[in-house]
Amino acid sequence: MTDVTAEILLFEGFDELDAIGPYEVLKNGRAAGAALETRLVTLEDADAEFVTASHELRVEPDGTLGEPDLLVVPGGGWTSADGGVRTVVDDGAIPEAVDKRFAGGATVASVCTGAMILAEAGLLEGRPATTHHDALADLGDSAGNVVEERVVDDGDVLTAGGVTAGIDLALWLLEREFGAEVAEAVETEMEHERRGEVFG
Repeated sequence: MTDVTAEILLFEGFDELDAIGPYEVLKNGRAAGAALETRLVTLEDADAEFVTASHELRVEPDGTLGEPDLLVVPGGGWTSADGGVRTVVDDGAIPEAVDKRFAGGATVASVCTGAMILAEAGLLEGRPATTHHDALADLGDSAGNVVEERVVDDGDVLTAGGVTAGIDLALWLLEREFGAEVAEAVETEMEHERRGEVFG
């Protein structure tokens, strides 16, 4: 059986936990029996060896964005004047790349204000979606159907609320794709209890 490929797309100013939380969940999922390969990637070869996150954690990516089965887009920086998601949306290259992977058949998931990147890519039009509470109004202006839930599953597009909701999102993806036993094993390993029901 071929492994499912998951890539988490990093950019300057991403929120650490938005990316690293799901990364750890998905990696633990593999240890629990999921046929899943997870990588941290950038859109293209970075000028520097590391990507600097919003709280100044420096992360060395595994490579550049490929053609994953699952693409996870973190948030970070939408509510600040510069950097992070705000810069990514203004630049347009990452939203375009996300749309291209989606059109190619990838399931796309966002954490926190990563939803604003999905909105810019046109993936949320007419869909239920959520984001960090500070950006719900902006998401409504961009995409319309805002749902104030922790995790929203609309099939090939999923969104999660702020920061730690990415852990619940990744656990739900493990359950959806590989079964409840795998997700529960990871929950136990990480001593994490999911909050709320998944919308969708």
